[in-house]
Amino acid sequence: MSVDPTLGYNKAFDNVLRLRIMSILMVNEYFDFSSFKDLLQVTDGNLASHLKHLELSGYVSVEKSFVGRKPLTQYQASEAGKEAFRAHLKFLEDLIQSNKN
Repeated sequence: MSVDPTLGYNKAFDNVLRLRIMSILMVNEYFDFSSFKDLLQVTDGNLASHLKHLELSGYVSVEKSFVGRKPLTQYQASEAGKEAFRAHLKFLEDLIQSNKN
């Protein structure tokens, strides 16, 4: 079985941090910025940059609010993001299968 390199592969997920962000969002309805930062052990700027990339791609939605006086930014995978991520994972699984002896 050969893998069509254009089917399912998504450059939005070729960065390991964006791949991890989407993995987290696939199993959590919402995830907040601080929790991402703690779990992923990355800087604010690096995390914000990758979240923005996913947001601009339409794969993540953002909800900003306040809890008391403290800002809370929550992220959720969009339906388009979930679909694109599943297709990307299928591409990776097919790639692995095509290389089995």
